[in-house]
Amino acid sequence: MNQPFSYEVTHVCKQSGARLGVLHTPHGDIQTPIYMPVGTSACVKAMTSREMEEIGTQILLSNTYHLHLRPGEELIREAGGLHAFMDWHRPILTDSGGFQVFSLAGIRKIKEEGVTFQSHLDGSRKFISPEVSMDIQQALGSDIAMAFDVCSPFPCDYKTAKEAMERTHRWAERCKAHHTREDQALFGIVQGAFYEDLRIESAKTLADMDFIGYGIGGLSVGEPKPVMYEMLDKIRPFMPENKPRYLMGVGSPDCLIEGVLRGVDMFDCVLATRIARNGSVFTNRGRVVIKNAKYARDFGPMDETCDCYACTHFSRAYIRHLFNAKEITGGRLASIHNLRFLLHMMEEIRQAIAEDRLLDYRKEFYERYDLTKNF
Repeated sequence: MNQPFSYEVTHVCKQSGARLGVLHTPHGDIQTPIYMPVGTSACVKAMTSREMEEIGTQILLSNTYHLHLRPGEELIREAGGLHAFMDWHRPILTDSGGFQVFSLAGIRKIKEEGVTFQSHLDGSRKFISPEVSMDIQQALGSDIAMAFDVCSPFPCDYKTAKEAMERTHRWAERCKAHHTREDQALFGIVQGAFYEDLRIESAKTLADMDFIGYGIGGLSVGEPKPVMYEMLDKIRPFMPENKPRYLMGVGSPDCLIEGVLRGVDMFDCVLATRIARNGSVFTNRGRVVIKNAKYARDFGPMDETCDCYACTHFSRAYIRHLFNAKEITGGRLASIHNLRFLLHMMEEIRQAIAEDRLLDYRKEFYERYDLTKNF
C-alpha cells in the first residue's frame, strides 16, 4: 500500500553518530530529532494552537484513550477530524491507548481479544482491541497512529514480559491488517521490558512487519535512567536505519540528549507542562522553583537565554506573584516557557548534529545544568 509518508536521514554527526532526518507527512515535514508536546484531550494544557505554532512546535501528540471517552471519535470525525476540531494545521500523532489502559491496573482485564476496563470518568465498562484502536485513530484522522500494545510494568518477571511482548506482536499484526487509511502512517511499538533478549527479539520481529516507523515503549515506567539507556544501546543495531524511531513518554532535558545519542528521532512527554503548573521551570542551569521566596524581588527573566514570550516580557518576581496569587496566567506563562525551552533545545541539538559537535554540546550541557537539585 502506497502512503504519502517517507523518512530520510539527511546527516550523521561525525563526532557522535547521532542523525538528522526529515519525516514527510500530509500536514508538513518534520525535522528530526524532535520533541512533541502532548495535547492529551486535543489541547496542550493551558496553550492555544496559535501559541503552539509561535513557539516552534512541529508536531503534537493527542491521546486516543481520552478522546475516545470524551468527546468521542465520532464527534471529532463529524467536526472534520482532529486537525479541524482543534485548529491545528501541522502533523498530529495519536497514541493507541495502550499505555493509558496499562495505567488502569485494578480496573482492567487484558485478554487476547483486547482489554476491558472501567472509564475513569464515570465507571462505565469499555473495551478496546487492536481493531477498535485502529478505528478510533482513523476516525480522529491523525497523521501518525500507533499500534495497540501491552506495556509491562517495572519491575516485572521474565515470563510476564515475554507474554506481554508476544501479545504485542500478535496485536501489531492485527493492527496492520485492520488499518486502511492511506493518509495515516502506522507505527509499531517495540516492547520486552528490561530483558535484552526480549527487546532484541521485539525489534527484529517488528522490523520484519515493515511499519512506517517504530515506537519504543515501556521505557518510561519508573526505571532508573541508566537502565533505559542500556536498553536503547542494546536495541539500536536492530532498529531499521531507514525508519523513524520514537521513544515514548520521555522528555526531560538530559533524556533528550541521551536518547538522540542513541539514535532516537522522536520524543514526547507531559513533564514540561505538568511541572509548569506546579511552579517549576527549566532553565539553562537546571530546574527553578519559581514560587520560592528568593525570587520575590528578582526582576530578571526566568531564563536569560530563552526567547519565549514569558522570558522576554515578564520577570521572575512577577511570575512568582501570579502563582502566589493563584492566577492561572502564572501556569500559562510557565508552560509557554518550558515548552519553548525543550523545543529550542532540540533546535540546538539538530544544529550541533549538523555541525558534527553533539558530544561537545552534551559536555557543555552537563557543565551548566544541575540535575541534582532545584533552585
